[in-house]
Amino acid sequence: MLKNGIVWKDTQGNPLHAHGGYMIFHDGYYYWYGEDRRDNFYVSCYRSQNLTDWEFRNHILTTNSKMEGYRVRTTLMLTTEDGNKVNLERPKVLYNKKTNKFVMWAHFENGKNYLDAAVAIATCDTPDGDFTYHGHFNPYGYMSRDCTLFQEEDGTAYFISAFCAAICSTSLMFAPTVDIQLES
Repeated sequence: MLKNGIVWKDTQGNPLHAHGGYMIFHDGYYYWYGEDRRDNFYVSCYRSQNLTDWEFRNHILTTNSKMEGYRVRTTLMLTTEDGNKVNLERPKVLYNKKTNKFVMWAHFENGKNYLDAAVAIATCDTPDGDFTYHGHFNPYGYMSRDCTLFQEEDGTAYFISAFCAAICSTSLMFAPTVDIQLES
C-alpha cells in the first residue's frame, strides 16, 4: 500500500518521479505521467494494474526528444539558447481515437522566468514510447498557467487552464482540443 509522507518507489526500488502527474487507463493498465526534473528528463511514465505497484516504463520526453513542427504557430524549443532546460510542468496525456495517438499537453516556461506561460504538445503511437515534441504556444493568444484535460466518453477532449488576460490566474479557459493529425 502507498502511504503519505514517505518516498514512493517503483517495482525496481527506485523513487517515483511523477510530480504534477496525470493518470489514464488503457488496455488493462493505469499509466502515470509526471514531471522528472533530473538530468535531461522532462516527463516519466509508470504503469500499474493495481494502482499500488508501479513499473517504470520510460522517460517519454527529454531534452533529446524528436521535435517536429505542427500546422499551428508553435515554437520548437526543449532547451534554452545556452543549453539549459526549459520548464515543462503538469503533463497530461489522453488517447485520441481518431488519430490513434497519445497526446500530451503540458505547461511550458522558458527556463529563465515564468513569463511565457504557454502550452506544450507532444504525441506518440504508444502510451509509454518516445514522444515527439510539437512545440509550445499560447492558446487563443492568452498565457496559460495551471492546466488539466477532460475527455468525454465520445472522445471529445477539453483543455482547461487558468489563463491571463487583464488579470492573471483569475479565470478559467475551457477550450476544445485540436485533433493532432500529423501528415505522413
